[in-house]
Amino acid sequence: MARNYIPVDRDQLFLVPPDMRDWLPEDHLAWFVIDVVERVDASALHERHLNEGPGRPAYDPEMLLALLIYAYASGVRSSRQIERLCETDVAYRVIAANRAPDHTTIARFRQDHAEASQRLFVDVLELCAKAGLASVGVVAVDGTKIAASASGAANRTRSQIEAQVEQIFAAAVRTDEEEDGRFGTSRGDEPPAQLRGRTARLSRLDAALAELEAQRAASRGAVREAKREKAAAQGRSLGGRKPKDPDARVADAEAALSAEKLWDDERRARRAEHEGVAARAGRRLRGRPPDDVHWRVQRAEQRLAEARERAALQPFARAREFRTNTTDPDSRVMKTRGGFIQGYNAQVAVNDKGVVLAATVTQDHNDSNQLVPMIKSVLANLSLAGVGETIGTMLFDAGYWSEANATAEGPDRLIATTRSFKLRRKMREEGARIGPPPEGSSLAEAMEHRLLSEDGAELYARRSSTVEPVFGQHKEVRDYRRFARRGLAAVQAEWELMNTAHNVNKLFRYGAST
Repeated sequence: MARNYIPVDRDQLFLVPPDMRDWLPEDHLAWFVIDVVERVDASALHERHLNEGPGRPAYDPEMLLALLIYAYASGVRSSRQIERLCETDVAYRVIAANRAPDHTTIARFRQDHAEASQRLFVDVLELCAKAGLASVGVVAVDGTKIAASASGAANRTRSQIEAQVEQIFAAAVRTDEEEDGRFGTSRGDEPPAQLRGRTARLSRLDAALAELEAQRAASRGAVREAKREKAAAQGRSLGGRKPKDPDARVADAEAALSAEKLWDDERRARRAEHEGVAARAGRRLRGRPPDDVHWRVQRAEQRLAEARERAALQPFARAREFRTNTTDPDSRVMKTRGGFIQGYNAQVAVNDKGVVLAATVTQDHNDSNQLVPMIKSVLANLSLAGVGETIGTMLFDAGYWSEANATAEGPDRLIATTRSFKLRRKMREEGARIGPPPEGSSLAEAMEHRLLSEDGAELYARRSSTVEPVFGQHKEVRDYRRFARRGLAAVQAEWELMNTAHNVNKLFRYGAST
């Protein structure tokens, strides 16, 4: 029986319109991204490509930038996948002008122009402001943990890293000796596969060791500073306190015992001298003769014994053994609801239009230290983008609460003093607060009073619907659960590019709806 199908003729010579502008509808995101890139300041990108002298011409950096923004806006970050899509996807072919830059070119462009990511973010924010999307009446700030391009199993202590370095060098020596015996002075074959990239691995291990030393120095400095502040608050001096290192305690106890013994010897010598003078004068020296062991010496001996016992039971190196990741030394172990990950703490500030006003990455798993930096970042970006509006209220969850954050300079803010469900339950049980907080209230009590008022509760309730959708779109829609690059500066640039693409999407959808 005959079938009435649309013909499938794969031998037809031409299947697409001759004009590339007819390949996609005018309202497609690809055309919008191209228009956005034409309106941002790309001078810094062109400075690296002077197009002088011999060699193959470089790809237009504005084309590569548009390619990256569109890819990130579509949830694609792999340079190899972008290369494949430039051959198979019409939108990518339109942006690349029917060319297919290889993945190495795309990856190097992303790496070489990381410093331009912040300028690009501000330029897109400026376009959002011109479209009326940069409102700052309410700004919500939050952080999310994003995995690093590294495994938690790659965390190592100093002793483990040193052992690994020794193994690499030992393997190299064995290989050299084996090849000398087989090939003599000739070159021989290539090195075995297990030793290829040895220089790169050693470089990463050296970076990991340097990170460990920095962690130890920072930890000791922070602990010392905290002790100094506590002592000052108590009106006393920090001097004379015992160090935490058991070995140092033993050394101090030994020095103290030596000093007490020296003092006792001098005391006994003076006593003997005075007894001789008294004997020659035919009289008896007053006072009690010295004991066999003075009580001060006994006390010093007891303290030395205690210090040695403590050092034997709890060595300092075992009690405080730092670890770092040999794949990405800048990454840290982060606690999430699903457990622990090797990653970073990514922060965003979002307005009520869903536009990201600031995006930063930190190694600190705690949000409480990020309030002031995020406020400064928002104010700086708004100033660069030409937004003269004054921020109304900034909203923070309980992870940002501290008295210092509540009183820091900057816009008005609401910081939850406890979990949101506890605040809602308290408001249901006790009712809404009315008027100013009672006299003599602490900062926490005053903030809670405001959160439990009708206006405060309504305002704070907007936090989750403002900032949380951004994380949902990043992680659930675009699958941004792991950074593709390594190192704090690199992931900062990647995070800014992610949120630039997010803002471009917001700008595109806003234009399509108006």
